[in-house]
Amino acid sequence: MISASAVTKRYPQGIEALKDLSFEIGDGELVFITGHSGAGKSTLFHLLAAIEKPTSGSIVVDGQNLAALRRGAIPYLRRKLGLIFQDQKLLFDRSVLDNVLLPLSIAGLPPREAMRRAHAALDKVGLLDRERAWPIALSGGEQQRLAIARAVVNRPSLLLADEPTANLDRESAGQILDLFRSFHQVGVTLVIITHDPQWMTRGARMLRLARGRLVDA
Repeated sequence: MISASAVTKRYPQGIEALKDLSFEIGDGELVFITGHSGAGKSTLFHLLAAIEKPTSGSIVVDGQNLAALRRGAIPYLRRKLGLIFQDQKLLFDRSVLDNVLLPLSIAGLPPREAMRRAHAALDKVGLLDRERAWPIALSGGEQQRLAIARAVVNRPSLLLADEPTANLDRESAGQILDLFRSFHQVGVTLVIITHDPQWMTRGARMLRLARGRLVDA
């Protein structure tokens, strides 16, 4: 599913966020990427999500080398990915339902099928009864569950999450991780960026970063 080889990411002024990373993540794996603040976790998330490109090395996701991917091909790649950002990137001028419908509309799904999938995704995360609400009216945990519903509504084979429990209380964080476990149980590959390894779960693997290098795999 994911193969990284000698990946380095260098920013202006010679700042190296990642240095010579090599690892593989197989289909259906649950992997936590951990490390101290500034270790390079979010940079790695951006590379895996094709938001940025590595300075050198290669990242292959589902058979496609992201370093060589043309800009026009990126939207098609992302239809296979579910992306959950730390700041959620919800649309606060649209309802809960419309937030989830958006990626299906972009993908050109027929309206009836799109509505069916959106309702199923909201039901999965426990927000079906809030479909007409505005995101601002949701709690922090509910907003994160909405972000997850939007990420999985296209039925991605790979789900990438950047610090999905960072701003949540312990109960809400536990609910989010229970959702991830349920996706893992049906074969979705999950890569979860977290600063807190206490959320490691049985059957998961950990990749630990320190100062941009992989120190544990």
